Amino acid sequence: MINRRGALTVLHLLLVWTAMVAVLPALGFNLVVTAWVRGAGAAVPVLGLGGLLMVGLLVAAGVPARTVVPLCGSVPRRLLWAVLVFVLGTLGLLAGVAAYDAGVDLGSAGTRILLTGVPYAVAAAFFVPSRWVRLGALAVLAAAVVYGGFVGPSQAEHRRHRADVARYREHPELLYLGTAPAGMHVSRVRVGPASFAVDYRPVREGYETGYAGLVVRPPLTPALRCPEPPEAGTTCTVDAHGEMVTVDGSTQEVTLTRRYRDTEVSVASQTLGEAGLRDLLNTLHPLSDAELDTLMQEKTIDYSF
Repeated sequence: MINRRGALTVLHLLLVWTAMVAVLPALGFNLVVTAWVRGAGAAVPVLGLGGLLMVGLLVAAGVPARTVVPLCGSVPRRLLWAVLVFVLGTLGLLAGVAAYDAGVDLGSAGTRILLTGVPYAVAAAFFVPSRWVRLGALAVLAAAVVYGGFVGPSQAEHRRHRADVARYREHPELLYLGTAPAGMHVSRVRVGPASFAVDYRPVREGYETGYAGLVVRPPLTPALRCPEPPEAGTTCTVDAHGEMVTVDGSTQEVTLTRRYRDTEVSVASQTLGEAGLRDLLNTLHPLSDAELDTLMQEKTIDYSF
């Protein structure tokens, strides 16, 4: 008798799971297509019909469990059971969708399809008058909460972090950072496919003024040389070491450009002056992992095209 009840329970839960796996992916696909083609309003009737179909399938799945689930003993009570399982299972499904949308890894497309029926099977298990079945359902629910609420998001954040680091490190030959001048800090960093730009601003921004910008890029010419013809109102000189100094007469902005390893580095400022810019260039060094982590944690670095 116990074996027969156990077999009926397994069959009952398997039917609930199978019915939901069979209908939910198709319903989701139809909802997306209908909303895309005809608008969100047109998807409401599809959602309503889909809900009725799911409840009907649950009613059918409850028929073999008439002797093991009290709520499935009669048609009215079986309908109530189907509605309760539908509501509870849909809440679990929506929680899974939210976790997946937040980046939690739920496996391949095939695995995700198979998982759509699990919340409904777990909900149905709580109506089985068996301590072991309910404990099993509770264990599955607890495992889902722990993975979807804690382990999964942590893994997703780790994957996003690694992907961001890989994207920022795509052109390591350009990633050179200068130590911020006294009283200034790195306020923004932009990583591009052919450039690396850093903005330095006062630590007490809003109370103090000042700005310096550093740009690292591949060399534009075989050797640094002033533009010809000269730009109006701008003076430009190249010294014996190949370092180019440009001064904009209207803004008094000084730009210092030099070759550093296989790159061309320019720093510009209206407040630091040539000596301060040269001190900044003298502190150039490859961007370390610790510095990159700090920039990412402070959200001062982004990718620009």
